[in-house]
Amino acid sequence: MKEASKSILITGGAGFVGSSLAINIKKKYPFYSIVALDNLKRRGSELNIPRLGDHGIKFIHGDIRNKEDFEQVGKIDLIIEASAEPSVLAGIENSPDYLLNTNLVGTINCLNFAVKHKSDFIFLSTSRIYPIEQIERSNFVEDETRFSLSSEQSITGLSSHGIAENFPLEGFRSLYGASKLCSELLIAEYSHFYKLNTVVNRCGVLTGPWQMGKVDQGVVVLWMARHFWKGELSYIGYEGKGKQVRDVLHVDDLFRLIDIQMHNIGTYSGQVYNVGGGVDVSLSLLELTALCEKITCNRITIKKVQKTREADIRIYITNNKKIESVSGWKPQINTEQILMEIHDWLKGNEHQLKTILA
Repeated sequence: MKEASKSILITGGAGFVGSSLAINIKKKYPFYSIVALDNLKRRGSELNIPRLGDHGIKFIHGDIRNKEDFEQVGKIDLIIEASAEPSVLAGIENSPDYLLNTNLVGTINCLNFAVKHKSDFIFLSTSRIYPIEQIERSNFVEDETRFSLSSEQSITGLSSHGIAENFPLEGFRSLYGASKLCSELLIAEYSHFYKLNTVVNRCGVLTGPWQMGKVDQGVVVLWMARHFWKGELSYIGYEGKGKQVRDVLHVDDLFRLIDIQMHNIGTYSGQVYNVGGGVDVSLSLLELTALCEKITCNRITIKKVQKTREADIRIYITNNKKIESVSGWKPQINTEQILMEIHDWLKGNEHQLKTILA
């Protein structure tokens, strides 16, 4: 018996995460109606419009900051809020207006649209809601190629498995992180008072093909691209050793989780989950370099900048135990597979991507 059709709005739908989720959902559920709403601000997002069209996904050129743009969408059963100004440096070196209007006012507009249609609501938040000073207090050891979390930790919600949802929230975190945390708080209010089914996923570093990587967001793709086209890079901060660590999650692994959540929304409603690669799918910049060299057979110049930037952190690992325990979901795609896919994508679309990523 065929499952009932769903109508889904994905904001930021021409962006890396939004377009990937839209296409994956449409491939698995071709009878679903999917609308991708995007303002096309990020360079390269326009390349996803033909991809969306090829899969029968409706694209609307609109902006979540403008509530009137939602009038084009129609009745919706589920909103996946994947739009954001995602740079941790946004608002620090320039005006915070676009950041706050997109990440906070935009989310309010999405929530009001959800209330209007009694839609379910899945919000893609960020690990950056956790305060920088608290993370930097983590006990760590310095290994040959990376910093690693010690087994002995004194901070609640922190262990060698990474940061859990009960990690302290007191302190500064970047304007980007603050805007997403404010959105989380509003989502909890809307969930309670308007009886919405809502889920918040605090995502770590997301990556994969079709991400237009930059220094401040999308570093895994940027790293591979610079190796592929023989550019230059820098190890910035922490004495320029390149040992700072992040866990990474392939966007297809994120889709597998969203698929579970949106089809069992009652199980996950009202909850917040940390979602990332975890210890098993993590790497330092040094390790990222080694994999890029192995895959491309290219060695490039990497400068060492000792001074640590504002809003940087030494190590972030997602503790996925909460979401794993309730759903059984775990990341399946390892770091080498991720980088091989990115390399093959660059090679297959070299002419299109060179001016953006090289």
